[in-house]
Amino acid sequence: MIEKITRFANLQYGEEDKNKVLENVISNISFRGSNLWILACAIIIASVGLNVNSTAVIIGAMLISPLMGPILGAGFSLGIFDFELFKKSLKNLAIATAVSLFTSTLYFYLSPFKETQSELLARTSPNIYDVLIAFFGGLVGVIAITRVEKGNPIPGVAIATALMPPLCTAGYGLAIGNYKYFFGALFLYTINCVFICIATFLIVKYLKYPHKKQVDIAQEKKIRHLITAIILVMILPSVYFAYELRKQKIYEQRVEKFVTNEFKNKGYTVLFNKLTVNTNPKKLDLGFLNDKFTPLEIKALNQKLTEYNISNTQLHIRQDTTDLKKLIQNEINFGKSGLTQKDLKIAALEQKNKANQYDNKSLLSETKILFPEIESISLKNHSFIIKKDSTATVPILIYQSKEELPKASVEKLHSWLKQRLSSDKIEIYKRNNP
Repeated sequence: MIEKITRFANLQYGEEDKNKVLENVISNISFRGSNLWILACAIIIASVGLNVNSTAVIIGAMLISPLMGPILGAGFSLGIFDFELFKKSLKNLAIATAVSLFTSTLYFYLSPFKETQSELLARTSPNIYDVLIAFFGGLVGVIAITRVEKGNPIPGVAIATALMPPLCTAGYGLAIGNYKYFFGALFLYTINCVFICIATFLIVKYLKYPHKKQVDIAQEKKIRHLITAIILVMILPSVYFAYELRKQKIYEQRVEKFVTNEFKNKGYTVLFNKLTVNTNPKKLDLGFLNDKFTPLEIKALNQKLTEYNISNTQLHIRQDTTDLKKLIQNEINFGKSGLTQKDLKIAALEQKNKANQYDNKSLLSETKILFPEIESISLKNHSFIIKKDSTATVPILIYQSKEELPKASVEKLHSWLKQRLSSDKIEIYKRNNP
């Protein structure tokens, strides 16, 4: 049974001739002529995709990128102890990296759009998950090229390991002078290169490719120690970044809970919601359709942040209508907001509908305490056309009782409703019993 399972998962089944595989790998290492032009074009396409925040364009660039060649070559050369091939692979990878950085930096330097899009930001803080993606993507890639039937994995590997976008992001960092973006993206690119190379090395060893050069045990041990050291150098910062990412996600969940509990669940329509974490203190900007808050209310809400374990954060409520409209429009234009013009219209209609509605059930309970003879009520806003281009909205209360209320009681009810609803214009009518 165990033998059957082992045979079922055996990588030797369907394996291409080793010499043919090596010839194919070596032919794809060199970056000369057409390969260099294809790389430069792919870099421009990826840069445009990152610049306009288009995932589809970025994927297209990754599919035509020839960057995998020298990385797989480095992994193969280490596995068969061909150090000349290893040097050649590293040299061509360095050329490809330099050309890519130069092209992307030039593009972003000349581009009039310098806005940091979400697709760019996603490549500036690599973590342990990027290590796993690079390693397992590399495994799929090297397994695919060692098969007789190549199948469809190669395009998927090009997308999964994502070598192009980090290089373009590094170029963006250089173009705008943001070295945090540059080093973060370059570290992600290095992670991808190293772990694709290590995955290739492991498969080459597993498939027992013949050594180009005989090495002694001490030299083989030295290579293994070097690979282990490189893995540690790559993994340790990635684990730290993963920890920071987890902290960030927990923080964002707490902020979302605060916004939901303190505003959305209480009937407020949140039109603008922007969290800025790269400032000290962090900033939470909120904007509402018509709701206004006093300085005391805003202060109380800021104090409530600590109840949700949200520290070092300042709540700002945008109450200037013109300023808020401009902010929302910018968010929509740059694709950073989930809102569209349609959403804004729906929110405005919902707010208008909400303004015309009253909690008649609660109001009846209060009214019956003061006026026990009233059996039921209906309070609603009604709009009247005064002139051609102007209307007036008046709350109208219709009550039902066995007897019509005395004039004094109606006046008392009118005064109470004015106070209760904070409105000067209220009309009261009795509903005729059927």
